[in-house]
Amino acid sequence: MLRSLVNAGSRSLQKKRRAVLAVAALACLAAPALGQAQQVTLRAVSSFDEKTFFSRHFERFVEKVNREGKGLVQINYIGGPKAIPPFEVGNAVRNKVVDLANVTGVFYTNIVPEAIAMSYTDLTTRELRANGAIDYMNTLLAPKGLTYLARLSDGVPYHIYTNKGFTGDLKGQKMRITPVYRDLFLGLGSTVVQTAPGELYTALERGVVDGYGWPIAGIFDLGWQEKTKYRVDPGFYGSENGILMNLSSWKNLTQAQREFLQKQFAWAEEQNVTYKDEVAAEAKRQAEAGVKTIALSPEDSRKLLDAAHDAAWKRMAEVSPAHAARLKSLFASR
Repeated sequence: MLRSLVNAGSRSLQKKRRAVLAVAALACLAAPALGQAQQVTLRAVSSFDEKTFFSRHFERFVEKVNREGKGLVQINYIGGPKAIPPFEVGNAVRNKVVDLANVTGVFYTNIVPEAIAMSYTDLTTRELRANGAIDYMNTLLAPKGLTYLARLSDGVPYHIYTNKGFTGDLKGQKMRITPVYRDLFLGLGSTVVQTAPGELYTALERGVVDGYGWPIAGIFDLGWQEKTKYRVDPGFYGSENGILMNLSSWKNLTQAQREFLQKQFAWAEEQNVTYKDEVAAEAKRQAEAGVKTIALSPEDSRKLLDAAHDAAWKRMAEVSPAHAARLKSLFASR
């Protein structure tokens, strides 16, 4: 009887050992698959043409992520506006058509009206990080399923470009606009026309418009210098583009993946220091191409900047009365 009990116990112990060994074997087999699953591929798009001024910083970011993130994070960059039209990029990110995008807030005000505030500033990215402006913007983006992870622009102001000159107003001039400076140009007396950037060259050539608003950089990418006589100085506001990501795509990453990307976003923002030299080079290039500078007097400069400031925050108070005051305190420098 005793021997029978011993033998039964021995067989039971052997079964348990075999079960443990089987589980261990399965774990070993699963380990490579789990390791492979750690790499994620994110789909990305730019709202600006590939290899142009406002895409180049983002494209360098993508290259760095793909070079250093093998086995962890890769980005499938599907291109610029030919893939998704600029004003549809925000919705594409929101609806997870793509996971992230290089895009300006100006292009997704239909989703988050307050996003235009990121262009109503001449503060640096570092200053906007330090004062909580970007964090506050993310509280407005989150309910829409979006998050703003890196700002890829610093010190790139908008300017008035005109073929009819400028003496303090734009009366009698037809100006191509975007939502950023629409109210300013109306306040300066112009008739405004909204066209896609790709249509502006022909509009200038045919006299459909007399000028346009645009940052100090990027006109050579589209050939506009050939049809532009004057740039008005000083510039105003600060053109903005950054990395917008689908919030669930961000949250679904592993901790290691998020930590890796956070370092890449920080690196991308550090590259903003190069804009100072790039802007100076663009201004010099414009002069060499025959675009003359209309430099306003200190008094007229102040009037233009005051008009830009007032137009911006009046507009913000209209589109977002609940957040306008807070946004002004964070983004405005005047």
